[in-house]
Amino acid sequence: MYKLLKRDGLAKRGEFHTVHGVIQTPVFMNVGTAAAIKGAVSTEDLQGIKTQVELSNTYHLHVRPGDQVVKKLGGLHKFMVWDKPILTDSGGFQVFSLAGLRKIKEEGVYFNSHIDGKKIFMGPEESMQIQSNLASTIAMAFDECPSSVATREYIQNSVERTTRWLARCKAEMARLNTLPDTINQHQMLFGINQGGIYEDIRIEHAKEIAKMDLDGYAVGGLAVGESHEEMYRILDAVVPHLPDNKPTYLMGVGTPANILEAVDRGVDFFDCVYPSRNGRHGHVYTNHGKLNLFNARFELDARPIEEGCQCPACRTYSRAYIRHLLKAKEMLGMRLCVLHNLYFYNHMMEEIRDALDLAKIPYKHKVRNQDSEWLFQGKGTKRSQFGSIGVDQDKAYEYE
Repeated sequence: MYKLLKRDGLAKRGEFHTVHGVIQTPVFMNVGTAAAIKGAVSTEDLQGIKTQVELSNTYHLHVRPGDQVVKKLGGLHKFMVWDKPILTDSGGFQVFSLAGLRKIKEEGVYFNSHIDGKKIFMGPEESMQIQSNLASTIAMAFDECPSSVATREYIQNSVERTTRWLARCKAEMARLNTLPDTINQHQMLFGINQGGIYEDIRIEHAKEIAKMDLDGYAVGGLAVGESHEEMYRILDAVVPHLPDNKPTYLMGVGTPANILEAVDRGVDFFDCVYPSRNGRHGHVYTNHGKLNLFNARFELDARPIEEGCQCPACRTYSRAYIRHLLKAKEMLGMRLCVLHNLYFYNHMMEEIRDALDLAKIPYKHKVRNQDSEWLFQGKGTKRSQFGSIGVDQDKAYEYE
């Protein structure tokens, strides 16, 4: 159940009650595609950096170790030793990214495993069954994520099929949640809005899926090649047509600036691989911009990554030491950078929630200026002033 606590314009401050605990929103979900965060981060670490939700991927866990294996071991929560909410993506994006290996039909998708080439079929029912075996808190509907350069005709047909698939997902989940051997009989279902960069298709699809009264709604198919301005335009058009009394999830996004822009447009849930991927390459986030710890200027820098930061890296280690670890290819260096970045994102979301709770200013934005500093500004900030600070900007939606 979603409880809206406060609004500031379109920005929402809420709580999402689940069988595995209450999620305070807006929230950033930490991505552990194969039931682990890349960078040698344990679930005990996640507890320490205030992670609220862990995200895993249905397709990857289906092919390895196998969803039946996970079910026999008690579901993802027991498998990972994690007692907070887990969201599982449906696997749809991964399936459709295998463009040369898949064939789409009304019943579902036929494709070959990226690991061993084994033939696999996945449709709405199969995706729900796998996610039920994983026993995640929130399951995502099986959808097609069409290319950002697909024709209007293709996207229209794709969206109509995704709507039909969503109805099948809902029916199958309702059935699975009544079975005596289902581990989580309170599993929730989020639907996904698609439509590329066509506002009218997106809006019509949002209206259609809103009628299904799902537990939450995602905006998918963004951060896959379109510009940030196009993404914000689509959010402006679509979010008002999604149910206000349900959480809204922007899939695969993104940079801190992207998140702040989307919160301002009414989005509650986020996920992205940027914090962990950038951390593994020595790129760390601070309130004064992003640092590359491989740079020689940090060789004798005895300061923490960020003064005042309470992450495991900053409480103990210097920039110079972490740089040494990275240069020496010691795994500890990568691990400390990933932990810092995840903490930065989690703490940023906490700051956003606090700002909405206390209404200290009309709305809290961290805006990057020409000197790569993050400044607090109010709603008068021009959209064009929001920069982006991640690497591989066109790959925000990728899983690791």
